Order: sequence, then C-alpha cells, then structure tokens
Amino acid sequence: MNDPADQRTCLICGDRATGLHYGIISCEGCKGFFKRSICNKRVYRCSRDKNCEMSRKQRNRCQYCRLLKCLQMGMNRKAIREDGMPGGRNKSIGPVQITEEEIERIMSGQEFKEDAPEHTWGNNGDSDHSSPSNGASEGNQPSPASTLSSNRSVEMNGYTAALRDQYINTSMSTHYQLLPHLFSYAAQSGLLAPQPRSLYPQSHPLVVQLVAAEDLAPLATPMLIEDGYKVTQVELFALLCRLADELLFRQISWIKKLPFFCELSIEDYTCLLSSTWQELILLSCLTIYSAQIFGDLADVTAKYTPSDDELQGFSEDGMEVMERLIYLFRKFHQLKISNEEYACMKAINFLNQDIRGLSNTSQLEQLNKRYWYVCQDYTEYKYPHQPKRFPEIMMCLPEIRCIAGKLVNVPLEQLPLLFKAVLHSCKSSLASYRTGPLPCVTTSAGN
Repeated sequence: MNDPADQRTCLICGDRATGLHYGIISCEGCKGFFKRSICNKRVYRCSRDKNCEMSRKQRNRCQYCRLLKCLQMGMNRKAIREDGMPGGRNKSIGPVQITEEEIERIMSGQEFKEDAPEHTWGNNGDSDHSSPSNGASEGNQPSPASTLSSNRSVEMNGYTAALRDQYINTSMSTHYQLLPHLFSYAAQSGLLAPQPRSLYPQSHPLVVQLVAAEDLAPLATPMLIEDGYKVTQVELFALLCRLADELLFRQISWIKKLPFFCELSIEDYTCLLSSTWQELILLSCLTIYSAQIFGDLADVTAKYTPSDDELQGFSEDGMEVMERLIYLFRKFHQLKISNEEYACMKAINFLNQDIRGLSNTSQLEQLNKRYWYVCQDYTEYKYPHQPKRFPEIMMCLPEIRCIAGKLVNVPLEQLPLLFKAVLHSCKSSLASYRTGPLPCVTTSAGN
C-alpha cells in the first residue's frame, strides 16, 4: 500500500500535501503563501464576490480568497516564527478557530496596523539569494533580507567620523560583510545629524566619477505601437529581449568607464558581470529608466491580451516575483532615488565579494566599503532630515538580488504575462499613490 502521507491533500487548494504546516495539512505552495502574507502584512482585494474557487490551478487567481481560506481552515498565524526564518515557532501549536471579526481584521489589515507602526519589508527568510553585504536593519535584529552567519559579529561603536574620513586608505579589521547588520547606531549615536553639513572631501569626486560613467540617455529600443494593434505573446517577448540586449550592452560600456576599472582584473570583471547583470538591469529599470519602462513599455504590454491557458498556468514563482517587483517599484517611487544614489547603489551591488570564482576578494571588499561610505555620506549630506533614508536605500539591494534569483525560475513563456501584470499594476498605482508608509501589495486576476 502507498504511504498514507502521499495520499493527503492540501486543505486549501487540494494539491498534494507535504505535511502539517502552521497547524493544518497543506502543500508547500499554500504554506509559503500564508507565511509571506502574514510576515509581509499583505492586504489583498477580491475582484469578485470573495468566494473564488481554490484549486491547484486556480489558487493564484485570487490571493484574497486564498488567504481567507487559510484562516478559515485554521492556519495559525501565531505559529510563524517572529524572526521570519524557516520552521514553525512552536511545533505543538495546532489549528485555531478564530471569529469572523478576527478574520476581517486580518483581511482588512487592521490587525497589522495595531501590531506595528511601521512596515518591515524584506525576504523574511524565504530566499537565500540575498547577500549579507548589502542588507540593512533599522532595529537591533538582523535584517530579514540578509543571510547572516551566527558565528560572526561586528562592533559598530568604533565607527566614528574620524574613521570615515580615512575610509579610502584604511582597512577594517572586523567583517565588513556585516556592516549593514546593525543600524541602531544611526538613531543612538548622533552620527545622522538633522542639520545640514558639508560633504566629505573624498566623496564628491567619487560621486561625480560614478555618475559620469552612467549612460543616462533614454533607451533607444522602439516601444511605440499603433493604436488598435494587438500585440502577440511572441512580439512582446521579442521586444523584452531587445530591451535586455540594449540594457546589457550599456552595463558593459559602464564597466569600462568605472573609476576603478584599472584596479581589477578582466577575469574578475567578467565574473562580476556574469553574476550581477540581471540585478543591474532591474535596478536601472526601476530608477533612471523608469519613465520609459512604466510609460512606453507599459503602453505596449497593455495591448497584449494573455489567453486563459496562460493565466491559469501562471506559476508560483511568477506570482512571487510579480509581488516583489510591484512592492519594490513603490519603494523606489517613494524614495525618489537621485542619479548620485543610483550610481552608488549600482557600484555597491556590482562589487559583491561573495561571488564565487573571484581572485581578489580583499580588493573588492575595500572598493565596496569605499562606495558604501560615499553613498552614506552623500545621502546624509543631501537629505539631512531623512535619517532612515540610507538604510532604506541599502535594503533595496538584497531585495533586487532576491528577485533576480527567483526570476530565473520563471518559465520564459510566462515573462510577457509577468511584465504585463507588473507594469499595469505599477502604472495604475501612480495615480492614487500617496506619500507615507507604503501600502501592501494588492493584486487581482484582472491585473
């Protein structure tokens, strides 16, 4: 006889269950969805009557009804670990029955508002594609967007203005990888002074050189379609490929103009580019080229109508990438990243000494440290009344790495639908966007 465990089905969608997750029998997909929804304080909307069918093929069509069923079937949100790491917080906790009023408070987001005044965003331990080099946390806990080794530590008390004055030529004895690990010093030590100050002498020329290396001209790939023309999946995919080609070519040209181009070997540059090109393209699309991407390209994708089979076959990985991209777009739109900050972010992301196959990691570490401090110095100087701005900017980098890592798992034929959904949702949100805390991602089958 077959193992009884193989015959169990998920109480949410009917897919094959993998065990007891957060109190009930469920599959890996619904387990991950429930965890992401609760950890990231997601608030969804249903475009129908809040009674959508839940099956293996239909579960991604309405996130509102999927989360609603998770709660109704007894999934226990209190069994999720507070640190966001894999594994339940208490294995003995079983299913729970909560009132309709409690369910409504969760679905409307009211419970999240009362639990925490600010939204903490990141990977929540769901992915290992992020790097500890570029994670950040504003509290005393490690950033959920970073994968940190338990046997490492870093002391931030020794970080002073005098040290930063010498950062270009001074080595650091502690593990630089974990510098972003703690940011409580920003609020406690007075380093982030609210009053305007001068830019450090070393920072200005480095920022100017980084910006000069960028190609800030509009993208040359044609993205204009006649009115009434219906774009096919093949045509949209071809356009996305042409855009990727142009963006990749610009990254190659950018490398040759970097102020530290002569300091590293061609082998290391090749290794860095092959590992980070997707991240660099994503970063540029969300910042300096965002007007074209979320304008002209969004207009093209609006003329593409996916088939029912494409909609039903949209993968779990595609859904997660879509949610993360929409949220990251809103974060960048709120921050309004300047060209100088973008150039620094790009250099920091590119100079990733954690990539395998590099021959001179110590030199990469020094360069990474140099531009980390340059970006912090510039941000504090330019935005003295936004003390949390630099940590928030740095938190975007591990999120971009995570998205790039998950994007490779999305089938190629699903990319046109993925970009249509992301661009449509982001463009629609611009009209109703308000400053302040970011709203949770909302999606519907119509998007």
